[in-house]
Amino acid sequence: MPADLAVIGLGQLGLPLAQAAVAAGIPTLGYRTGPERGSLTPAELRRMLARGFKPGTSPAELGRVRTAVICVPVPMGADGAPDLTQVEAAARVLAARLRPHTTVILESPVHPGTTEGFLRPLLEQGSGLRAGHDFHLAYSPARVDPGNRDFGPANIPKVIGGVTPACTESAAAFYGRLTDKVVRARGPREAETVQLLETNYRHVNIALVNEMAVLCHDLGVDLWDVIRCAETKPFGFQAFRPGPGVGGHALAQDLSGQAPHSLRMVELAQRVNHRMPQYVVQRAATLLNEHGKSARGARVLLLGVTYKPDIPDQQGTPAEEIARRLLQLGAHVSYHDPHVPAWSVLDRPVPRIDSLYEATADADLTILLQHHRTYDLQGLSVKAQLLLDTRGATPTGAAHRL
Repeated sequence: MPADLAVIGLGQLGLPLAQAAVAAGIPTLGYRTGPERGSLTPAELRRMLARGFKPGTSPAELGRVRTAVICVPVPMGADGAPDLTQVEAAARVLAARLRPHTTVILESPVHPGTTEGFLRPLLEQGSGLRAGHDFHLAYSPARVDPGNRDFGPANIPKVIGGVTPACTESAAAFYGRLTDKVVRARGPREAETVQLLETNYRHVNIALVNEMAVLCHDLGVDLWDVIRCAETKPFGFQAFRPGPGVGGHALAQDLSGQAPHSLRMVELAQRVNHRMPQYVVQRAATLLNEHGKSARGARVLLLGVTYKPDIPDQQGTPAEEIARRLLQLGAHVSYHDPHVPAWSVLDRPVPRIDSLYEATADADLTILLQHHRTYDLQGLSVKAQLLLDTRGATPTGAAHRL
């Protein structure tokens, strides 16, 4: 059966979309553009294949679909602007095979204006077709939260902005098969800016609570108790929690050099959040010194090296910088993570611990970087010589908290 849908890019953005489409009975082609890959077990892949999923093997297959959604990664370039290399590559492959009446949707995180100013010319020049006349073109921000058991594609509203009203309606008709609610934006720029606002909202609020963590430690105040009390307020407050840094695929964007006015608050938030791995290492070194040990030669065990709990994704994980800084101080670093079978830092493998309780008891310092469900933190806190909890997950008084 020919595919109705092509998902271009099978990383953390594209794979959930492909899974949702297959679950909705839509024959789906998954076209991989590079080494990106999402979290898919062999059993999940078998189920998808049985329900109409087809991994892409030939670009020619893109010319037989009615809807194509571009979900490729958009990392930040050296200049701080989004690197659109993979978007361009996907657009060129698709344009050469684009047929009239196809609906093309961009979900990758981009700056406002990218759909019309960057993607549209590539598709039109490569296909000889006109967006809004011969084919439909729209933007929809990807709202993906890996590992979230409460919210998935079916109950997360989809925002859509097309280059024409007809483009919006065509994209809405597609997403209406996957989700309970479709929200129509005025156009692609508004939809792109929704993604910008949502992402920056997260980063700014995490930066605020990270600064509060540093302040409260200096004041001798229990920030976790402060947050527990503050979140009882039924209006005007949403609880965010500090951590060792901000990972994930949705990078903060301050629009520096891309717009008449940069987002200064976002610039500051980026600086605050980027300092957190260094702050964790400083706290670790101080704890060791207070207990008569030097960071040089210390055995340091890192628990959880993914950017979110209970998933294997390491995109942007602060664990890498923390490990690198500890190694540069001369520490002997090892790690445990049930989702990461092998891990390298500075181009050399980090020893993986199998016997967790024995390793915790043997380590001079254990640092909880990610709170996976499998961790018995009460038991680990009893075994550990020193435990630094960067997630506030251990019982009160059981560990040194961030």
